[in-house]
Amino acid sequence: MKQLSVTKKENVDLEKPVNKLNKTEMFYKRIKLFSAIFLCLASFAAKAQDRIEPGQYVIADIKVNGDITYNEQTVVTFTRLEKGQRINVPGEEISNAIRKLASLKLFEDINFYATKVVGDSIYLELDVNELPKLSEVRMQGLKKSKIEGLIKDTELTKGKIVNENLVTTTKNYIENKYKKDGYYNTKVAINVIPDSSNTVKMVVNIDRGKKVKVSSIKFDGNTMLSDGKLRGAMKNTKKKSFLNPLRIFKSSKYIKEKYKEDLGSIVDKYKEKGYRDARVIEDTVAYNKDKNTVDISIQIEEGRKYYFGDIKFLGNTVYPNNILSQVLGIKKGDTYNGILLQERIANPNKPDGEDLTNLYQNNGYLFSNINAVEVRTANDTIDFEIRIVEGPIAYLNNVTVVGNDKTNDHVIYRELLTRPGQKWNKEDVINTVRQLGALGFFDAETIRPDVKNADPSTGTVDVEWNVTERGSSQIELQGGYGGGGFIGTLGLSFNNFSMRNIFNKEAYKPIPMGDGQKLSLRLQGSTYFQTYSLSFTEPWLGGKKPIQLFSSLSHSKQFLYNFQTRDVDRSQSFTISSITLGMSKRLSGIYDNLRISHSLTFQYYNLNNYNTGLFTFGNGSSRNLAYTLEVTRDNRGSLIYPMSGSLFSVSAKMTLPYSLFNGIDYGDLENQAAYKATNSSGQYLNEDGQVVYDYEDAAVDQGKVDQQKFNWLEYYKIKLKADWYTKIYNKLVLRTLGEFGFLGSYNSERGLVPFERFFVGGDGLANYSLDGREVIQLRGYPNQALSSINGGTVYNKFSLELRYPITLKPQASIYVLTFLEAGNSYDSFRNYDPFVLKRSAGFGLRVFMPAFGLLGIDFGNGFDPLPGYTQKNGWETHFIIGQQF
Repeated sequence: MKQLSVTKKENVDLEKPVNKLNKTEMFYKRIKLFSAIFLCLASFAAKAQDRIEPGQYVIADIKVNGDITYNEQTVVTFTRLEKGQRINVPGEEISNAIRKLASLKLFEDINFYATKVVGDSIYLELDVNELPKLSEVRMQGLKKSKIEGLIKDTELTKGKIVNENLVTTTKNYIENKYKKDGYYNTKVAINVIPDSSNTVKMVVNIDRGKKVKVSSIKFDGNTMLSDGKLRGAMKNTKKKSFLNPLRIFKSSKYIKEKYKEDLGSIVDKYKEKGYRDARVIEDTVAYNKDKNTVDISIQIEEGRKYYFGDIKFLGNTVYPNNILSQVLGIKKGDTYNGILLQERIANPNKPDGEDLTNLYQNNGYLFSNINAVEVRTANDTIDFEIRIVEGPIAYLNNVTVVGNDKTNDHVIYRELLTRPGQKWNKEDVINTVRQLGALGFFDAETIRPDVKNADPSTGTVDVEWNVTERGSSQIELQGGYGGGGFIGTLGLSFNNFSMRNIFNKEAYKPIPMGDGQKLSLRLQGSTYFQTYSLSFTEPWLGGKKPIQLFSSLSHSKQFLYNFQTRDVDRSQSFTISSITLGMSKRLSGIYDNLRISHSLTFQYYNLNNYNTGLFTFGNGSSRNLAYTLEVTRDNRGSLIYPMSGSLFSVSAKMTLPYSLFNGIDYGDLENQAAYKATNSSGQYLNEDGQVVYDYEDAAVDQGKVDQQKFNWLEYYKIKLKADWYTKIYNKLVLRTLGEFGFLGSYNSERGLVPFERFFVGGDGLANYSLDGREVIQLRGYPNQALSSINGGTVYNKFSLELRYPITLKPQASIYVLTFLEAGNSYDSFRNYDPFVLKRSAGFGLRVFMPAFGLLGIDFGNGFDPLPGYTQKNGWETHFIIGQQF
């Protein structure tokens, strides 16, 4: 046992320390040596003064002095020493008390003193100072937006204990953080300033300096692969180049960790070309302080080129060799490619890739293990054995969901393809991630299946689905200029509504939520039209099958509007009332991303003195009873920022071919008396307005003719859409889009209807849909400027859009984009030419906030002139609020 001697003086002022800890951590390492030295000194001093004899003493009292805010008795309790306790002098009790106080990291300068000894009783005094607490932290040298995040990362919260370790840890964290971002010369200075009683302020001065750039990358020893190919393999380390100004997403900054990864990428590049033994012999990074750049030199040993030899499969009983060879896709004599071999066994970059591991895992063999082993190398040929441990089939046991604090469990469980009792299927797991993301209720980036309790002995596995709720209801604020004036929309969309709780007062938080239904209320209008609509969607009719029921009601009114003078004539109006009922079903099995929709729409058009454009029957009405069939395949997963997948849709909207069975000869209407021009007395009029007595001499009343032709609308409309999303690198995504629409008639004598037309150009905002029109986005041109005033009956559009996210957090998703577009509208199929297109290019920004939907701004440059003009259109700005995806 360690011994400590205590010296007693007659005068309290001459009291001797029993033990002292100025630097607690140093004391831990030296306490034994200190005790031995102290014992020697005490023995020497015993000749000149009174001694406290070694032995046991009873603590008579413990007093606490120093700068502390804690209660004195609380501090004593921290020491675990008590009055009446027997301690050894010298002994471990005092040392242990100091350790306990130091371990709390609340105190410094911990000192114990013996004030007096009476018999076997000893009086102790503890002198201790409390560590200061943080009252305020200020960071200098960064933007405000960066400072807030950095304070959060370093956990420099008010009330935090400030010691040397905190200062050092904070300094190192900040320096390392910015070095990882390429600021290799980051310097951090931290000043701790006393504030009020036992509190301090911390001032953190950050000088990131300039990013260290890569001036040059040189290679030595490479003969089979050029310098350019090797530099291309280095994805994260690029040299400065004035000839490549388009390098946006990968700058030439030097980051040590990323550079080390790139050295491995160089070796992998050689392995892809057959050079299995290639390695980096030496690399040097020379720093030029004056230019703040580095020069990199890499020496390579390439080795010889190899080829695949015999490839044998061992341990396989489920699949025959020919099936495994087909999936592996590597034959004897092929150039050796170690990277490809590994990807064909298990591709870490494609969780749903066609590889051997997924072949087994998609058939229940969760516990399977597949390895490629080199068994023989002869000259330049390598033989392999693919060793397979199939293991037992795994069945799902418990499937649970966590994180859904708003959405009811049954809404999630009905989307799961992983159900208890089923065989493990990795493809089902991946497709479930996509389906949950497509709901729009959860952050698609954080949906995660956790595999738990995987037990090969019982052949069971549990899956816990982790989801993060995101705001699903939206306030729709949509605005833009179109059709000659400002169009505004105000709406409420409750995308996770619960109709069954509409009369449950406790469910209003603030509205009934959680059953996955959608309820939308919408008001749209301008100076010359208003539209009111209500829609409801039940995604799982009856809750058993994915049969979606949707319905909508709307009423709209439009007044005659002069686009040049912007005058509104309210004596001339056009109203439409409509009702739509529909059902759609999502197919299962291999067609689980396929949805077939059926809908029936009835619209009633009423014209009051509305003679304009195609509407020759200014006082009359039309009826539109149309059936729509749409087939959609959507496997994008996320709707906010898809990084893979596609959307394909084809739809046909059609009315009954009335002219086939109503007995009306539409080609002969102009020759019939009922369709001749008459005055108020019913007398026939000629083209000059003069009364004639024979109807054959009377002029044709085109309004009456068109009223008969369009009493019940007769048409069909075909639309095609193909929308691809391809991940180029990391989160850089290329969107490829193609669209086509065609409006036709069954009877050429009856002609095309003046409704349901296409209007191309501009921001694509659905300004109004009184006449069933469809607005097609084509940036770089004014709204609807690429269609005639009456709209087109044919259109096509092509678009390439490159997207990169700034942030994809649930609170707000932000991404930038650049685009190329081309499209046009045609008045008839006879005039249709898919190669006569209006082209544009530009860039933009999108911000998605759950409460308000998608916000965006685009700057588009139209390369071609508008119809009727000779000069190119030039730049257009499109401001978008609330546009759908």
